[in-house]
Parts: sequence; C-alpha cells; structure tokens
Amino acid sequence: MTAASQPYRPLAERMRPRTLGEVIGQRHLLGEDGLISKLLTRGFIPSMIFWGPPGVGKTTLAKIIAAGTGAHFVFFSAVLSGVKEIRDIVAQAGELRDSLGRNTILFVDEIHRFNKSQQDAFLPHVESGLLTLIGATTENPSFQIIAPLLSRCRVVVLEPLSEEELRRLLAVALSDRERGLGEGGLAIDDDAARHLIAIADGDGRRLLNSLEIAGELAMASGGRIDLALVEEALQRHSLRYDMAGEEHYNLISALHKSMRDSDPDGALYWLCRMLASGEDPLYLARRIVRFASEDIGNSDPQALQLTLAATAAYQQLGSPEGELALIQAVLYCATAPKSNACYTAQSRVMKDIRATGSLPVPLAIRNAPTRLMKELGYGKGYRYAHDDREGIVSQQHLPDELAGRRYYEPTGRGYEAVIADRLQKWRRILAQRGKNKPAPAPLSEDSTPPSPSQGGPNPP
Repeated sequence: MTAASQPYRPLAERMRPRTLGEVIGQRHLLGEDGLISKLLTRGFIPSMIFWGPPGVGKTTLAKIIAAGTGAHFVFFSAVLSGVKEIRDIVAQAGELRDSLGRNTILFVDEIHRFNKSQQDAFLPHVESGLLTLIGATTENPSFQIIAPLLSRCRVVVLEPLSEEELRRLLAVALSDRERGLGEGGLAIDDDAARHLIAIADGDGRRLLNSLEIAGELAMASGGRIDLALVEEALQRHSLRYDMAGEEHYNLISALHKSMRDSDPDGALYWLCRMLASGEDPLYLARRIVRFASEDIGNSDPQALQLTLAATAAYQQLGSPEGELALIQAVLYCATAPKSNACYTAQSRVMKDIRATGSLPVPLAIRNAPTRLMKELGYGKGYRYAHDDREGIVSQQHLPDELAGRRYYEPTGRGYEAVIADRLQKWRRILAQRGKNKPAPAPLSEDSTPPSPSQGGPNPP
C-alpha cells in the first residue's frame, strides 16, 4: 500500500505517545516519584478514575499502562455501548484469565455518561478483580460516579498542559518525520505558535488538530505557518501581538486591573476588545470567576454566584447571545466592593502548611466513634457550640504549633465589614468569659442526650 493510499489518521492520533517517556505533561504522575511511574514499576495497577479536561492524555495513559503490564486493553465508550457489551467483555475477560492468565484493563471513556444500572454492572467484576477499570471523565467523579464504584477506584487528577508543554508538543509534531509533519519541512512564526497555544487552552489534542489544518494550508503556499494562515485555518482572529509577544497578557491584565480598580468602563472596553479579537469567551469567563474570589471574596459573596451563572449562561447560549452575560458579570465585578482577604488567607495558610507539614489534629476535635479512640483521648473536652447561649465556644482548632494564628483578616469593605464586626464581637465575648469565670464543662455521655443534629457526643 502506498503512502497516498493509506487510510487517513489525524495528526493527534499519529502523535499519540507510545511510552511514558514520550508523554508531555503530567509530571506529578509520571515523574520519578509520580503515582503512575511507581505503580508501573511495581506491576500493580488498581482500578482508577482519570479526571481531567479534554486533551491531556487520559486515553493515552490507559493504553500505556495496559501495554506496560501486558494486560488486554478494551476501549469502551459510555456513549455508544451498554450493558450487553459489558456482559460480552466480562465473558472475554474470564476466558483470558483462565486460559492465559492475562488481566484485562477496561478503559471506559466518558464514564460520567453511564447511568446507575450501567455502573452497577461493572461493580462485582471490579470488586472481584476480573476487570481493572480505568474510567475517564471531565466531570467531578464525586457527583457522577456511584459511591460503591468510586470507593473501589483511585481518583487520579490530570492537569491541563502548560504553555511550555504545549510549545514542546508543537515542536515535536513539526519535527517528527515518522508520525508528525517533519517531512513537510514546515516553519512556524512565533506569533502563529503563540496563537495556536492560546487557542488550545491546555488541550494537546486541540493544538495538534489546529496545527494539522494550518500545516496543510502551509504546504500549499510555501511551507511557512504565519499568523494570518493560522487565523484562516481556525476561522478565528488573533489578538494583536506586539513584537515581544506580550499583547495577549497585556489585555487580560488590563481587564483584571480595571475590575480591581472599580472602573466599569475600562473593564467593559477590554472585555469587548478581547471578544472582538477572537479570544475564547470561556477563557475570559474563567478569569472573571477567579476574580470574584481573588479580588472581591466575602466583601460581596454574590459576585461568585453571578460569575458562575454568567459562565453557565454563555455555555448554554454561545456567541453572540451569551457574551452579554459575561458583560453583566464584568460590570458587576467592577462595581462591587473589593477585598483580597480570601486570597491572602490562602497564601498565609499554605505557607505554614509547607513549612510545618502534616501536623496532628488536636485531640479535643477528633472524632471518637470507637471505645479505643475514646480511651486514647479522642474528643476529650470537646464542647458543642450549639449548647452555648451565644453559639460560640473557646477551644483550639489549629494544631498546637500554630495555635493563635489568624489567617483570615476581613476588610471593612462591603459584607466583610459585617464579618469583621461579628468576629470582633465573638472575640470580646470569649475574652470576657476567660477573665470572669472558667468555661462550663462539656456534657458527659450519661447526662442530657444530644439533639438529633448533634449526631452524638462528638459530632464530626
């Protein structure tokens, strides 16, 4: 069969990594101390759920794991297949195990689309070990996978590819003469590469699909991929980049800082400028949602709800109708009271966590469901806040080494002023109690029984 008569395979499929060494990205899983690397070294593969956005290697990793362990690999689409196909796979897996001693890895793409009965059909065979299940999902498994199945699987989180990783993938695809576009001798301009990477938004498959279209056009017109050709290939205009390639980041910075500085007109201009330039509206939506927590936080808790609603509205309506929801969200954020107290609280607590490691939970606030735990002091001295006349008690919640730390310091702006006043009031009450009288003893197990909401003498 000649090259010209060979069946067409998309670039993204041809470039699919065959070994862990070829995989770009997911270093937290594939590095020397990564989970997948360790499991392959040991030859032990548990059932897993790969959770991550599209185009980050979920299917690829499952195939590499199967090849690395010598297992029979079965690809199963939750969209196209049902319970009957599951029965056939189970029968085949039993035959392979009994006759050849070979394990079966069942890869279920888009497992979140399975209904409960379909997921139930897997359960006994995953539990028995006949099937090693690797499910792939872009949705939170906690909400989409039934609890019995989820409890038997290890959830593995895959991350979007970084800009640097996408750039490496682009370079490999252009230079690979066997599976990529290397035979075409293509060259790519920096601004064209930046636009392809920005449009890909962490999705390696999207990057390769876009590159393939641009490459086909370039081969017919001199072999150079420039920005105009990429825009033609994708039917999406690029933001104007300056010579240093910074303009995309300048524009998003201008939007963010206009909102932070409470300038609705500036924020509206930069949002519309980016939309008109072909920026992905969902990229903008994610940045606006982040802003609602980073720069507004609890000074106006409604901001997060509104930005999430705007994102959902755009996903339902698309462009151009859905863009108005993003405009509404930006104007709301620009005119809301501002606070970075949530952001700075996270920075402070993460700094302490990195410095101190896994500090133990104070005994008083540990759960004590067994007699042994109670004998060891778990829950001893715990005080139930709802039994207090003010609904507040003084007891230590941070580890001993961090006792007294204050991470969250609300501002006096917007609703955070209410929070700040409330915290000050509580602290005054607790301080006065400490001066005037000893704290009341906690209820004993043989005294007044706990209320139903309390959940026992030591509610978690």
